[in-house]
Amino acid sequence: MSLELYTHRYIAPAAPGLPTLLVLHGTGGDENDLLPLAQHIAPGCGHLSLRGNVSERGMPRFFRRFAEGVFDLEDVQLRAQQLAAFVSSASIVYGFAANNVYALGYSNGANIANAVFLTQPHLLRGGMLLRSQLTYVPPVLPSLAGKAVLLSSATHDQLISEQESTRLYDTLQSAGAQVSIAWQTATHSLIKSDIEMCASWWNALIA
Repeated sequence: MSLELYTHRYIAPAAPGLPTLLVLHGTGGDENDLLPLAQHIAPGCGHLSLRGNVSERGMPRFFRRFAEGVFDLEDVQLRAQQLAAFVSSASIVYGFAANNVYALGYSNGANIANAVFLTQPHLLRGGMLLRSQLTYVPPVLPSLAGKAVLLSSATHDQLISEQESTRLYDTLQSAGAQVSIAWQTATHSLIKSDIEMCASWWNALIA
């Protein structure tokens, strides 16, 4: 697969064997938006940051939707498959381990990440999903045993209800993932405690 599928940036790790963070922005963002956060959370690791290849009124996204919270489920599955194939190809080109990749996604980026977990379970070892809601549930849940996932959700999120956040948590847990959920007193926008929670979770994970 051509690496031209996604505009992206790759930052090599400081030392061989360190994990790679797959960095996925929210609607309207690009490959630069979350890189400072990723480098703060996981300094020294590899970072593969993508720009969504779907345009919604000129705003990059990772899959199509019909309305706010109403997703094109066929497109979700297609884009999750494309993303997994892209990362596999990128691992060959850039020389990082395809079996040591974690996601860091916000909003739409976090949503494509949870779709990847549930439809391409081989790809990610785990991840940090910020302000995420369930996108697509396959007829049979895959085994996500051994995968560690942090959800950072908000009690005053104007786009994602607490019930939707809990539904994602329950689905990933039912698939066997080791899931933690952190509730922020916040809206859909990220706040400092999101980043602090991610950094603490990540340090404990790789310690």
